[in-house]
Formats: sequence, C-alpha cells, structure tokens
Amino acid sequence: MIDNKINEDEFQEPFVFKTDWKNAFDDEEFVKVFSSDILENYIINKRWYGGKASTLKYIEVVDFFKISSKDNTYFGVLLEVNFKEAFYQHYFMPLAFMSEEELDTNTIIAPVKMNNIDGFLVDALHQEDFRKLLFDEIIHSKGTESSKVQFHKGNKLDDKEYISSKFMGVEQSNTSIIYNNTLVLKIFRRIYISMNPDYEISRFLTERMNFKSSPQYKGSISVILTEGNITLGLMQELVPNQGDAWKFMLEEVDRIFDNLNHKKIKINKLPDIDLFKRLKLNEVPHEIIDWAGLSIFLRIQTLATRTAEMHIALGSDIHETAFTPTTYNGDYTVWLKNRLTYQFQNRLNILENNLHKLDGLALELANQFLDHKKEIRKLFLDFDWTKMKSERIRIHGDYHLGQVLVNGDDFYILDFEGEPESTIRDRKVKQPPLKDVAGMFRSFHYSIYATIFNNKEKYPYEQKELFQAGEILFKYFVGVFLQTYTEVAQSGNLNIGYKKEIDFLLKYCLLEKAVYELGYELNSRPRWSVIPLTGIASIMEFEKHN
Repeated sequence: MIDNKINEDEFQEPFVFKTDWKNAFDDEEFVKVFSSDILENYIINKRWYGGKASTLKYIEVVDFFKISSKDNTYFGVLLEVNFKEAFYQHYFMPLAFMSEEELDTNTIIAPVKMNNIDGFLVDALHQEDFRKLLFDEIIHSKGTESSKVQFHKGNKLDDKEYISSKFMGVEQSNTSIIYNNTLVLKIFRRIYISMNPDYEISRFLTERMNFKSSPQYKGSISVILTEGNITLGLMQELVPNQGDAWKFMLEEVDRIFDNLNHKKIKINKLPDIDLFKRLKLNEVPHEIIDWAGLSIFLRIQTLATRTAEMHIALGSDIHETAFTPTTYNGDYTVWLKNRLTYQFQNRLNILENNLHKLDGLALELANQFLDHKKEIRKLFLDFDWTKMKSERIRIHGDYHLGQVLVNGDDFYILDFEGEPESTIRDRKVKQPPLKDVAGMFRSFHYSIYATIFNNKEKYPYEQKELFQAGEILFKYFVGVFLQTYTEVAQSGNLNIGYKKEIDFLLKYCLLEKAVYELGYELNSRPRWSVIPLTGIASIMEFEKHN
C-alpha cells in the first residue's frame, strides 16, 4: 500500500465496463475501449515505447494469457501497435485491476469500473504480489507446463523462496526487477515472434559453455504460439559492479587529458602510430605511458581478453547449429551488401537534410563525406567472400562500453539483444567476430571525444590540439586491445584470419559502425555528428595511404 492516496481530481471519469475483471479480455467492448481510448494515451509516454518517431494509427490486442496468484488475477497482454507509416511493432504488457486500497503504485493506466467495482488498471509489474508470482512460477517450474505461458528454471538457480523485489534503475527499453538482491529479471517490453537473442545467448553461454564473464542464466518466461515462441523475461544473476565501462572510461580519459596540462606534455611531440598497429605493453612508447599511465592499458588488455573469450565460447560448439561457426558464402555477401547499401543511402539522405544544422569541423567533414560517397559505397561493395579464410559466428551484435560492467579489475559482458535497428532475423545472422571488436573501438573513440566535448573549459588547449591528442590515444588503445585480442582468440582456435584479412574486416566493420552512428547523431544531437564523421575520415584516410 502507498501512503499518498490517488488524487481523484487528477483523473477523468472512470471508464465503465459491464464485464467483471476475470473475463475482461473475452469482452469485445472492454478490448475495444482498452486498446484505443485507454492505451493510446498511456503508451506514448513510456520510456520503453519505441514508436515515438512515427505516427500511431491503432493498437490491437493480438493475444493474452491469464495468470493468478492466491489473491489476484493478472493478464499478460500482447499488443500490436500499427503506424501510419505502414509498419507495426509488438509489445508485452502485464495488467492488473486493483482497488485503491491494494495499489502499490501511483503509476496508473486509467480509473475503471468493472461490473460495478471501482478500481484502477495498472501495469502489473508495479504490484509486489505480481512480481512475487513471477518469481514463484520460475522457482517452481518443472518445465512441463502445457499452458500458453511457460516458465523455465535454469540449472544454476539456487534461490528457494521470495524475499524482496524492487525496480532496477530507470526504465529503459526493458524493465528490470531485482529479486532478493541476488537476481535480475529483465522483462522485455518490445517483443518478437522468435527467441530473443539475449535469452538464447545467455542460456547457451551459461549452460553449455560455462562462460564466467557474463551474468549467469537463471531462468526465463516465454509464450508459446503457433507462429513461434516469444521471450517475455530473462532472469540472470545480479553481478556486483562499480558501474559500466563507459562511465569508467570517461573518468580514465578525463584523467589522461588532465595529465596533458599537469605534465606539460607537448601534443605535437607525442609519437604517432598507424591505426591497427598491434602493440604489446612493452612496445608502447614511454612518452605514452608517461602521459596515460600503465593501468588503463592493463585494463584494456583484460577487456580484450574477455572479448576474445566470449567469441571463443560463442564459436566453439559443434552440436547446436545456432552456434556452429560457418564460412563466408554468396548468400551472406548479398545480405551484407543489400543491408549496407540501403543503410548508407539512408544516412546520405539524413545528412543532406541536416547539413544546415552543422558548422565548423562537422560541416567540413560532412562535405568531405558527401564528396567521397562513391569511394565509401565502393568499399562496402568490395566485399569478396572468396578471399575470406576466417569464419563467421554468433556475435554480441551491439558491443560497446555501455554493455560491459566493471567488477574490480575485471569486466562482465551483458545484453546480447543485438542492434536495436536490426530485425530479429538479422541479429541472428553469423558475422565476423571482428564486428564486435569494431563496435568496441568506436566506443573508445566516442569516450575520447565525449570527454573533450563535455570538458571544453577544463583543458587549456585548442580543440584542434585535443582532437589530435585524442586520435593518438585512440590508436594506442586500439593497438593494445588488438594485440591481446588476436593472441587470445587464436590460442583458443577461433578462426579470425590472418593480419591482412583482420585489418580488412576491421576497417569494413568500423566504417559500417560509424555510418550507422551518423544517422543516430544527426537525428538526436547534430553537434556530436563530428564524432562518427571523424571516424569515417580517419578510416578513409587510412585507406588512401595503403
């Protein structure tokens, strides 16, 4: 119960229905009013709603299931949101009908009267009784349910009883609940008629590969439909951590830039190297160690090791076809080129429409990008699978510093859902593991430029000089990471090819990632588009020197 009673004046008159709550979704009138008048107003303001850039046309309830605790009946509702732009998205919404006395929340969907009983429709996750119900169903599941909704208990789940539950952090595209301070249940809001890759990979890494550097799989919730299975929830161990690696890297880079001034370092005297030059620690020049410190390079080596170990685990199963390594072929190449030429054209259009928002270096680089668009397109089309000797595997797919947790001197890798813009089928395509490596490199690049942007007043240097120092630092981060990653991957029999192929794939994937980011930045914060544009320029420059 909450103390602050709902203020009746905040709401419109309650929606009145003749049906009782237990039969609500069998009642046509309820379903009609719920999916239009009630839901359309509620859903558009939610963090997890992914259709904000489009125009909502109508919402349809496509399926539902009933699940009851001792005291309450709840519904799991599957929604199809249709847009005027002729596409749709699916969402999962657990629903409760509560009297004012029973409410655990002041987050209300709508006041309603069900068969003369006053109450409120609420998101059931806000009710502790419902959270406990989900927990108990997972704990006691035998894996033999014949109902539409299935709970699975992982073989590493030891908790015997429900003690407590609370929300984790702010609501993002999913909602995460912490149980007993030891477990996290991630409820997927946007759903796909297919196994969610996060569930699939997490379970595989824990139960088949015993991989130690990602949170252990503990259980899941799915809906079984004739068209396929939908993952609704993924339970994992709660990993003790000091925040994510993005926050960690921003602090490190800030410290490194502070050193420029404290140590009176002359930026134009710093030794530069080629991008992708591999470096053992003792090969990093003393001027760079003096400037950046040794610890950051040790941490980068650890991150590289964990990344390689993840790829070895994802690419070393010979029994489960979803995780068996495979070679390059014509089909993959057609898929890749179609995807990238479409994406590239889309980014060109966005850039041309947003040029007026850019100035200074960003505008200069944008014009350079437009001038060289034929070369960039050619690089994407120059993918010749017959020359590829390495193998493709299932990968993380959206790998960056924000997907890694810092745990003391070590790292945990999480969130295997894949790139948000990609279809669920595309996320399951086996790709070069170096695509993840390129994603992490782009994240290094971002952390350096974000530090420069966010601390303009702090460092007594011209922005141009800071960019110059940043590019040098970036190449050393890349060099140390690459040396360790390659050593560990190859010693684990992961076939990533030889140097020439590795460099080609890295360049290809870096360019793809930077072009992908360009669209995001132009749409959400044009000032930052200088970051992917700088990335593209340095990759293409690198291209000209070879």
